[in-house]
Amino acid sequence: MSVLQRNNVRVLGKPSDPVLLFAHGFGCNQSMWDSVASAFIGNTYQILFDYVGSGQSDLRCYQFERYANLQGYAQDVIEICDALGLERDVIFVGHSVSCSIGALAAVARPNLFREMIFLGASPCFLNDPPHYSGGFDKDDLEGLLALMNQNYVGWAEYLAPVVAGPDNNPEIAGELSNSFCSTDPVIAQHFARATFFADNRDDFAKVTVPSLILQHQDDVLASVAVGEFLHKQLKHSQLKILDVAGHAAHMSHPGLVITAIQDYLKERDIL
Repeated sequence: MSVLQRNNVRVLGKPSDPVLLFAHGFGCNQSMWDSVASAFIGNTYQILFDYVGSGQSDLRCYQFERYANLQGYAQDVIEICDALGLERDVIFVGHSVSCSIGALAAVARPNLFREMIFLGASPCFLNDPPHYSGGFDKDDLEGLLALMNQNYVGWAEYLAPVVAGPDNNPEIAGELSNSFCSTDPVIAQHFARATFFADNRDDFAKVTVPSLILQHQDDVLASVAVGEFLHKQLKHSQLKILDVAGHAAHMSHPGLVITAIQDYLKERDIL
């Protein structure tokens, strides 16, 4: 089976145009980017995909050893680019855990990427006092995983509104909940552990690719303080705070994300 089939890769536009690769967050799929991606049709070459185990990817390709940590997903990103014949100038646009995955890919293959755009990034969800506040103690995260194991639907119904944000359209929370529930529970728990117990703080410090950090103003999963930490870690970065509550501005406030990306790419003489 080809990599493009494995990851349900969808491409739009001409390869000669600037390349945007959209990477979704945990429990999500490529369709979460549709509202943002549609704004770039006509002047970019867009790549959307599903991580193995998510969306419409081929579940037969899921390997528990490979995806026990985020390096396996970073390898997927690189393999997708290789399968499409991309050798440089890829603009990576990642949400949530995909920011860490993208950082790992950029460290492994820095010449592949031209820009990194991170939305709702958190290099480590665990608190590490007194130097770092990721937002959660270990017991909090173990409790979340225990809930997944005991009541998967209940877990999805709890987490979806948190990601969507308190003031957002219930349809967004419903879309997120449906996406969570459509994922195989065993695979979801495996991906959750790889996501929530990862510590990629040092990896972000190794990224040399210019980066835009988009952080939500009120986000229990990735605070402004985390964005400020990343801004210090990333050598060539800009930090922009979006006036959004929740963890998924690309779904709840796509216009803000579109404008931020467009402004950044114009400033970088890409669009």
